[in-house]
Amino acid sequence: MTEEILNITEAAALQVKEMMKENEEEGSFLRVAVRGGGCSGLSYGMGFAHEKEESDLVFEHFGIQVLVDKNDGLILKGTKIDYKQSLMGGGFTIDNPNAIASCGCGSSFRTAVNAGSPEEC
Repeated sequence: MTEEILNITEAAALQVKEMMKENEEEGSFLRVAVRGGGCSGLSYGMGFAHEKEESDLVFEHFGIQVLVDKNDGLILKGTKIDYKQSLMGGGFTIDNPNAIASCGCGSSFRTAVNAGSPEEC
């Protein structure tokens, strides 16, 4: 089940590894989460974690150990995380097939079963 929740591309994994190195976080987990907030109700979070929680699902992509809380797993199922580089810089992109609406700024979303807690932009 955990392999189907997230797909992290090789480009995104390489960027995460570079960020881990720059921040002296080698050996940490990458936590991918969903939080309430944003103008559409839900927003994504990514960061480094040092410990696995009891409710976490753990899987690996391109040598990165990824943590996702079981509750977030339902919202993130099938999500693809990529890293795109352009002349204007680079950034992570998140393609979630469960998102039915997103805000104009692109940082929040909602699903058919979870509206989250919308805020003002």
